[in-house]
Amino acid sequence: MSSGREGAGGGIDLSAFDAGWSDPRWVRIHDAVRDGVMPPNGGLQSGDRIALLRAIAQPLTAFESKRDRSVLRRLNRYEYESTLRDVLQAPWLQLKDGLPEDGLVARFNKSGNALDISHVQMARYMETAEQALRAVLKASRTPVASTRYYARDQQTFLRRMRYGPFNNHPERATIPVLGFDAQPDVLNEKVPLTNSADRESEAFVTTAGTYTGNNYHFDKFIAPAGGRYKLRFNAYSIWVHTIWGPVNHKTRPAWWRPDRERTSKGRTVEPVSLYALARGGEKRFIGSFDVSPEPGVQELEVTLLEGESIQPDAARLFRSRPGFHGNPESTKEGTPGVAYRWMEVEGPVKQPVHFDMTGDVAVAMRAFMTRVYRRAPADAEVARYTAIARNDRLAGFTAVLCSPGFLYLEETPGRLKAEALAARQSYFLSHTRPTGASFDKLLEDPSRFVNPFLDYWLDLRKLGDTTPDVTLYPDYYLDDLLTESSLFETQLFVQELIKRDLPVRNLIDSRFTFLNAHLARHYGIAGVEGVKMRRVDLPEGSVRGGLLTQASVLKLTANGTTTSPVLRGAWIMERIVGDPSPPPPSGVPAVEPDTRGATTIRQQLDKHRSIASCAACHRKIDPPGFALESFDVFGAWRERYRSTDDGEAVKGIGKNGHDFTFKLGLPVDASGDGFRDISGFKKLLLQDERKIARNVVNQLVTYATGAPVRFSDRTAVEAILDRAKPSNYGFRTLMREVVQSPLFTHK
Repeated sequence: MSSGREGAGGGIDLSAFDAGWSDPRWVRIHDAVRDGVMPPNGGLQSGDRIALLRAIAQPLTAFESKRDRSVLRRLNRYEYESTLRDVLQAPWLQLKDGLPEDGLVARFNKSGNALDISHVQMARYMETAEQALRAVLKASRTPVASTRYYARDQQTFLRRMRYGPFNNHPERATIPVLGFDAQPDVLNEKVPLTNSADRESEAFVTTAGTYTGNNYHFDKFIAPAGGRYKLRFNAYSIWVHTIWGPVNHKTRPAWWRPDRERTSKGRTVEPVSLYALARGGEKRFIGSFDVSPEPGVQELEVTLLEGESIQPDAARLFRSRPGFHGNPESTKEGTPGVAYRWMEVEGPVKQPVHFDMTGDVAVAMRAFMTRVYRRAPADAEVARYTAIARNDRLAGFTAVLCSPGFLYLEETPGRLKAEALAARQSYFLSHTRPTGASFDKLLEDPSRFVNPFLDYWLDLRKLGDTTPDVTLYPDYYLDDLLTESSLFETQLFVQELIKRDLPVRNLIDSRFTFLNAHLARHYGIAGVEGVKMRRVDLPEGSVRGGLLTQASVLKLTANGTTTSPVLRGAWIMERIVGDPSPPPPSGVPAVEPDTRGATTIRQQLDKHRSIASCAACHRKIDPPGFALESFDVFGAWRERYRSTDDGEAVKGIGKNGHDFTFKLGLPVDASGDGFRDISGFKKLLLQDERKIARNVVNQLVTYATGAPVRFSDRTAVEAILDRAKPSNYGFRTLMREVVQSPLFTHK
């Protein structure tokens, strides 16, 4: 948007303009003149325009060329965690969330201008480094054990079997079964909970997922130390018959509720998500598997921290909230459930300690610093930390992990020395210290680059910040499996572009994506089974394909209640096209979509654009946003808006067990200048593939070097694009060309 003084002058406010070449508005003035939007109404002849552009470009380039592109910086939280994992050979360490948030420049956490260090941060670094060393030492001393934990022995499962303060709803209750058959006598506590002769076939069944209010986990297991563990689960799906009626009092409406005394062989395949559960209740995803009607053992390897337990979640099943009116999965035929027999844990897998805490102090310290630093340590440095270690060996090693030689990337102006260049490449591609690996070797596992990169380029780290509205979107509310699957789709998709060096036009439109059964059902795509994510060729005519129609992006660009073409359009122009808009003028209220359903967002924006100071920018950002209006707050296709008041009632029960109360309101119009729908908009964007590739290069350069692309860097960016053009701007080729560019090899 532009201020009242900007008018049609390219959306640039020249008030308080100091005319110095450090003013960032010079670049916008140059581009506005180049594109013919300044001066307004075509006020320059061709020759005058060229002269004016030269008069801006030459001194601006000269000014920028005298300044270093980047400044000294420390490791960010991601890099610190990844480096310590590699240095200590402990890939299970979870450290970054214990450190303060990193500052951002140009949206990335890579710039020395924002990665300062304070006494608070130093204290956290010291604490984190010491905890990491202690955890690794403890893991090395903890014997490997293999233990089977039966569901019948877990107190959280048992509490859910009994009515009382922990359970007063059969939907939330566990059911004891032997094979496929319920055990009424065990349920009613007429016989012992377990029988040694039947031990291997006994199970507890749940017809609900795991969530606050219905927690169950394998509480008898607590990880004795951090490390790698092998888990085996004996589990299967089961069918629980139902009874029509209220749960426990006459005022509650009737519905099909579980009959805890009648079960039979399962009829569905159910996904099970696994979480590492901390003592404080925090959980983190560690894996998933499918269970079928046939009992079987599922095995996976995970990383755990000391004190964590294992929490399984029958992720597709409902998660009731107080006052619920039924289970969306229940019918008169029955309801699906998951039966858990036992969990077996082996670990922690033994790993050697890669630092000496027992031998000669000076020798041990030099060896450790050589391993930790990205260069040979100076004698004075070794002596300094050896002196600390003589009094307290752990304190000495901790101090090294908080020293400038470890925390800071040492780069001097000019062409980078070999050690600094190797470190820059390694931290760009794998977020860890250099090991002498080549470009291709560093990208053998592209997730090490992709996942942190997307966390900031697309803001995937914020995917869980919004929650689908309980009234308007009860079908998505509490659906962790959908959120997790949408994250994996985007990460795996970009990894695939790198692995196969696919053209960056796939970011806009592709004929494939990565799906599991749950996400495919959300997209309306048939033929995908199981919880495992896999590459799927999209059906002809599908609206999916590319980043813009992925659930993660569509969720990130909505607030959980409504969608806004303004927010989505600005996001597309900034993150994908590389043509951001200025911030909105002060004093102009934001447009709030009408959830009651009386007006559409298009109608509201038509009125908003009548404000002269807003019109210029809205003409640029609204059309891309409207192209995504056919997708709701979690990326499902829609023909009509949902509303709270006006419209057609919809029958159904949400994942929370409450009846739908939203209505289908006014129709969606996803057209814009030059397109009728999302497919037309994609074609419009792909008329200039080089522009999309240019934005990718700009993002990569900023991320790799810690410095945004400047006006004087544009020639180097175009050279990268020229060299990558024969590959149709392949994503991996662009990355390789960035690494070989002077923008990367020089500071």
